[in-house]
This record gives sequence, structure tokens and C-alpha cells, in this order.
Amino acid sequence: MSTILTETPTDFAAEWRAWHAAHEKNRASEHGFLAITSIRWLTAGPERFDDVPGSWSVGDEGIVVALAAGESLEFEGATLIGRHVFGHLPERASWFAYWEAPEGRAAVEIARRGGNDIIRPRHPNAPIRSAYQGTDAYEPDPRFVIDGRFEAFAEPRPVTVGSVVDGLQHVYDAVGTISFELDGPRSLLAFNGHGGGLHVLFTDLTSGVTTYAANRSLNLAEPDADGRVRLDFNRATNLPCAYTPFATCPLPPAENRLGAAVEAGEKTPVKETER
Repeated sequence: MSTILTETPTDFAAEWRAWHAAHEKNRASEHGFLAITSIRWLTAGPERFDDVPGSWSVGDEGIVVALAAGESLEFEGATLIGRHVFGHLPERASWFAYWEAPEGRAAVEIARRGGNDIIRPRHPNAPIRSAYQGTDAYEPDPRFVIDGRFEAFAEPRPVTVGSVVDGLQHVYDAVGTISFELDGPRSLLAFNGHGGGLHVLFTDLTSGVTTYAANRSLNLAEPDADGRVRLDFNRATNLPCAYTPFATCPLPPAENRLGAAVEAGEKTPVKETER
């Protein structure tokens, strides 16, 4: 494996620990995905649920909530009462509305996943969040910081991938491939990252052994002008489906099932009953 690491081992480990601590803090935030208490698949028939105000439905107008007397939601700086039309959300969009619940400020995610409109209430005292004690990871190892080369496609290519939810499919635009060496030549299909850069989903020979079986995720900086890119597998993270049954996470495309052991990054979360 060739690397492009310039920090000393001590600096490298300290930087990784600071990054992982920030990642853990964000994951366990009061309205993060550990706080989700249910996933509701909306239909044309209005339905009320016990963990969010209002009666929810979806139809020609898109997503609609009807709030009863005494109920309200805060959305984009406005207080909603009565009937409110959120409209049609783009695929993979997530909007958030808030209200004061007995245990504190709660949120509801209003989203569209795999062509389905959903809501996911989030409560700060959710059992998964309350029980969470952190995620184990491999010790940071400079051997898993690897030089790669990105080759962009002439046009993005739509790629259909499965989901942890049976029957659900996601479509992502692949923007190119990343080639690198890891116990032999390897490649990964890359998608645009959130907020810039590249994003990959992958499994490897540790998946289902020491790391989460379904997928892991890695964000990369933009390639340079010559297509060089850094893959720091120490920063491979679990997706929400590793923690909660209320996730719709995508599975990696077939091209991203690596025939090598990536002994770096986050490991399979341990259930609190197993500690």
C-alpha cells in the first residue's frame, strides 16, 4: 500500500481521535438518527401516530399534516396550526419541523426515500439514543491511508442499488471510478459527496466479521487536477442502519464489494445488552 501521509504517527492518531469524537457527538445529538422513534410510510388516508402531532397523509398536493386544536409545529421559522401542505419533496430530501414534547424539544423528519414519502419522529429520550455508549473502531493506522486515482465519467451514470428495507431501491448518479492498491488492484464506484467531494459505499472481507455487514461509508475530498485522491479508510463510518431499525440505508453497488480486508474505521456497533 502506498500512502500520502505527512503527519507523524502521534499527530495522525490525535487528529483521528478528534475527528471521531466529533463524529460520535454528531451521531448522538438530540435530534440525530439515534433519536428516531419510528418510521411512518405515508398513504392517502390520514393517520395519527403516538410520537408526533397531527394527522399525516400524502396525495396530489404532496405531504399534508392536519393539526388538531392545541397542536402546532415550528417549520422554517413559522408556527404551523391547522392544515399545512408541505408539498412534493425531491428524492433524498429531509425537512425538519419541531415541537415541545414533555421530555423536551422534539423533531419530525419529513422525507422522501426510494419514491416513498415518510416521516420519522425524533425524541431526545429515544431508547436507542439513551442507551448509546459509543462505537468501537480500529486503532488509526497510516497503512490504510492510500493514494487513489479518480477517473470521471463523461456524464453521471444512474446506478440502482438495494436498501436495508426489503423491496426498496435507491438510484444514485455515479460520477466516476477510483482506482487504488490494497493487497492488489482495487476500484470503487464514486458518487458526489454531500457538500462537495466524493462519497463511496463499500463492503470488504471484514464485513459481517468485525465490521457492519451491510455497508460502510467513506467521504473523500475533491480529486486534484490530475485526478489524485486520498482514501483514508480510518474514517470509514457506519450508516444509520447499523444502529436503528428505522433507517432506509442504501447497499453498496456490486462494484464496491472489495476482495480485501479493510481493517480500519468503525466496527460493528455492540448492542448494549451484549456489553
